[in-house]
Amino acid sequence: MTATQLKTDVTIVGAGLVGLAATVALVQAGYQVVLVDSQTQQRLRYPADDWDQRIYAISPNNMQWLSQLGIWPLMDKSRITEMQAMEIWGDTTSQPLTLHAENVNADDLGFIVEERLLKDALLQWIEASDVRMLTGHECLAIKSSPQQTLLTLDNQQTIESTLLLAADGANSWVRQQLDIGVQHKDYEQTAIVANFLTEKPHEHIARQWFTHDGMGRGGVLAWLPLPENKISIVWSAPTAHAEALMKLPLDVFANEVMRSGGSSLGAMSPIGKLASFPLILKQANQIVASSVILIGDAAHRVHPMAGQGVNLGFRDVIDLLDLLESKHTYQPINDKALLKQYARIRKVDLLNMVSLTNGLYHLFESSHSVVKHVRNWGLSATNQQAIKKILIANAISL
Repeated sequence: MTATQLKTDVTIVGAGLVGLAATVALVQAGYQVVLVDSQTQQRLRYPADDWDQRIYAISPNNMQWLSQLGIWPLMDKSRITEMQAMEIWGDTTSQPLTLHAENVNADDLGFIVEERLLKDALLQWIEASDVRMLTGHECLAIKSSPQQTLLTLDNQQTIESTLLLAADGANSWVRQQLDIGVQHKDYEQTAIVANFLTEKPHEHIARQWFTHDGMGRGGVLAWLPLPENKISIVWSAPTAHAEALMKLPLDVFANEVMRSGGSSLGAMSPIGKLASFPLILKQANQIVASSVILIGDAAHRVHPMAGQGVNLGFRDVIDLLDLLESKHTYQPINDKALLKQYARIRKVDLLNMVSLTNGLYHLFESSHSVVKHVRNWGLSATNQQAIKKILIANAISL
């Protein structure tokens, strides 16, 4: 074997949160792992008063998993916020549907975390564990068979692995090279993300409103609690409306956010700039091909309304590790029956989440009077108990 050839148990393509978490979990499970990414990876340094625009709501189960991996303790707890309740406002309801963690005997509905904070902790663990990382080079070619996968980089480095995990995002290069088709749905919406300092305390409550543009088309405005009197917002709006909002001066945009949220936290001052991204549903037609598994956004990208995108990706990794742990001693990690079982397990989880997010999207984007009546009737006080159980169960189940 020459210096440009490597042999390993698992190759992971993609150093986003899901790829990094998979690396940590598989190394701790005793597998030899090589992590590949086209971008050079390095831990970030930033001022204490600077806040990432990319925010995730990590489910309680996934927080426990990250804790077991030793990742959660590496993060600065002063930058993590517990989400203890959620208020959901209809477009005609005078009172919100309120979901409390205590309704299901839980301490929290989730934990609001900056992407870079979690990524930094994952990279810290990986660097300290001397995991082989090949970064800064594009993938050039891939050959996969039931026995192995051979990956070639643009510097002619080749990696032979028993199993390859594609965690290279919604536009996955690996998925395209293997000619795996994708179910694609353009929601014709754009999500705006930004952070704000608020006049009043958020009391660890996430808030969500259903908004409409001038044409009556629906959107969703979510406020997520950050430490102290700070929040992160995600405003999913019809693309034309979102583009108009993005062109507003920051102070005018802040007033729009405050007004659309009923001024419930008083005056709002922007922290940093706005960012936006299109909302698209993508679902791979298959997540297993020979000795390759698609995970995270490479396998599925859902509407952020349910806030479960990265949680779904972590579930991909957890279910895979559970299967590998329970396999027969002499069963290879790319065993056909084993990978088929994994695909079946993940299909059920993904189907449930896609059904939930699609259902909520169509329910709340519609301007039809009958649909509006149904959704507001569903959020009314007389029906809250049944809906609470469904929504809370989905919020904390992953």
